[in-house]
Amino acid sequence: MTVYYYKATDQNGKYVEGDISAPDYKGAVQKIRKLNYFPVKVSEGKKSSKLSPGMSLPLPAWGSPIPTKDLMTLTQQLATLVDSGLTLDDALSTLIKLAETVKTKTILSEIRKQVHGGSSFADALAEHPKVFSKLYVNMIRAGEAGGILGETLSRLAMFMEKSVELKNSIRSAMVYPAILTFVGGTAVVILITFVIPQFSKLFEEMGAALPLPTQIMLGISSAIINYWPALILGTLGFISAFTFYIGTRKGRLRWDGILLKLPLFGPLIRKIEVSRFSLTMATLLKSGVPILQAMGIVQSILINRVIADSVINLKQALKRGKGLSGPLEEAGIFPPMAVHMITVGETSGALDEMLTKVSKTYDKEVEQSIKQVISLIEPMMILLMALIIGFIVISMLLAIFSANDISF
Repeated sequence: MTVYYYKATDQNGKYVEGDISAPDYKGAVQKIRKLNYFPVKVSEGKKSSKLSPGMSLPLPAWGSPIPTKDLMTLTQQLATLVDSGLTLDDALSTLIKLAETVKTKTILSEIRKQVHGGSSFADALAEHPKVFSKLYVNMIRAGEAGGILGETLSRLAMFMEKSVELKNSIRSAMVYPAILTFVGGTAVVILITFVIPQFSKLFEEMGAALPLPTQIMLGISSAIINYWPALILGTLGFISAFTFYIGTRKGRLRWDGILLKLPLFGPLIRKIEVSRFSLTMATLLKSGVPILQAMGIVQSILINRVIADSVINLKQALKRGKGLSGPLEEAGIFPPMAVHMITVGETSGALDEMLTKVSKTYDKEVEQSIKQVISLIEPMMILLMALIIGFIVISMLLAIFSANDISF
């Protein structure tokens, strides 16, 4: 018989640890389960001491975060392994063997060492904040406490899958406008820097008075050709100043407020944030995270600071014993339909299920809104490019007709 040290959670979600004798590893796991415990870590040998603060194992400085898509795959794999009956220690060991990149293998190895040393899975993940978000860590913590780690991992994988789908849909929708902008911008630059200077020499030889549009066009061309380094530096300076400004709290609030008021993008941003808020809240509540703690996590993942700050008022209202739907309606940030659906969820006692429905509803609306925005952006960009190129051509033709005394 071999002595095994184990760490597990009981039916109430509390951590228990101790030693157990068994003929082999699988026998030890079976004995622990017969005690109605959910094994988190099982290792050969007697109870070991936890890692001291000075023995923490941080991620090497050169390690970069795991891409969201890869993290989603890892989470799905870990959920499958845990649900199949493997202990967390064995599941992590399997993932380390399956890791395709060195950085992923390194991160997983560090996490396994900490778990093997007595740290909880959530605490081990929290040591890598660039990889595992606050949302991820808190959901794992709730799953460990409730003894539903496998189910929590499955919910996390589903959450990340939906997030990746949303990002991909936005990216794919912006491909054509980006190509159109690049091609049109390149054509304008070629006209201004190569074609117009040739006409400029011709007009100088003619010595005729040039129309105002032609003078403007020649002035723009001359400025770009002669002062392009200053223009580039000025543009970079403006971008840097703007980035710094929106990096401040005041600047970010003002800019996000402007975005919400834009005709096309404002409603789209609002729907995206409603979907993100609803899905995150539903996932956290289903995983057993208290609603006040869940609200704090949701606030940190919302992109628009105006909407995120409105969540602070929601937290204060919840602390005073008010529900979620009333303060949401008072804030005036969420659409009336979303508030109504959340009200129904609170009344029926199925808030998490209703939040999931809100998320699905607004996911569809986001897709439709993106298509509508793109369908409007494309002709607007074509029209803008046509106006710019048309102005260039007309300004040149006016000069030619004027020089030859031809009425236009």
